[in-house]
Amino acid sequence: MEQITPVTPLPPQPVGQDQRLWEAAQALEASFLSEMLKSAGVGQSRGSFGGGIGEDQFNSFLRTEQARQMAAAGGIGLAQSIFEALEEKNNAAI
Repeated sequence: MEQITPVTPLPPQPVGQDQRLWEAAQALEASFLSEMLKSAGVGQSRGSFGGGIGEDQFNSFLRTEQARQMAAAGGIGLAQSIFEALEEKNNAAI
């Protein structure tokens, strides 16, 4: 399988409180991407493993992990936007 080139360059890794905000932003982007993949039909049962509820459950795990990997590789830039908004709000509260 070929590596997907990120749409946006990866930002430098934050530290401390910023690291927690970054992880939360990436998790939210991954969740969004997982839902988009689901809507696009990625991971739908094709009966290749006999079908059933078990196959549907494992397909959702695969789709979730694919979305996490996409977000970690730069995703669509949503995590960066969320991170900047969270950081701005956090700095305003201090």
